[in-house]
Amino acid sequence: MKRIALLTLSAAALSAAFFMNQSTAQEKSAAKAAPYRHVVMFKFKDGAAADKVTAVVEAFKALPKKLPAIQSFEWGTNVSPEKHDQGFTHCFTLTFANKEALEKHYLHEQAHKDFGASLGPVLDKVLVLDYVAQ
Repeated sequence: MKRIALLTLSAAALSAAFFMNQSTAQEKSAAKAAPYRHVVMFKFKDGAAADKVTAVVEAFKALPKKLPAIQSFEWGTNVSPEKHDQGFTHCFTLTFANKEALEKHYLHEQAHKDFGASLGPVLDKVLVLDYVAQ
């Protein structure tokens, strides 16, 4: 009787371990398939000329045509009434297939480097946050 109970417990433990591993594998697979978002927020220098800010926005908007790894691109300016923006006025959201696409086909590409180098005269701060869409 003890032997049957022990075998039953062992089978239950193996079954639980199997399903936990399956669940973990499914979660990892889903994370790989989920879109990878790259959020960039800009705080421009006080007194930055409006035409210079517009030029930055236009240059950012041009990146998807130059870098096919960018699957989608959207942007906007802060309209929140909460006053928690800390001076950040512009937000850009880029979507990539995965982290590898961002790292290998965006961050180190010359078009991205050139864009980043152009920001110095007008940009005070930048905030970047990446996440895997849930």
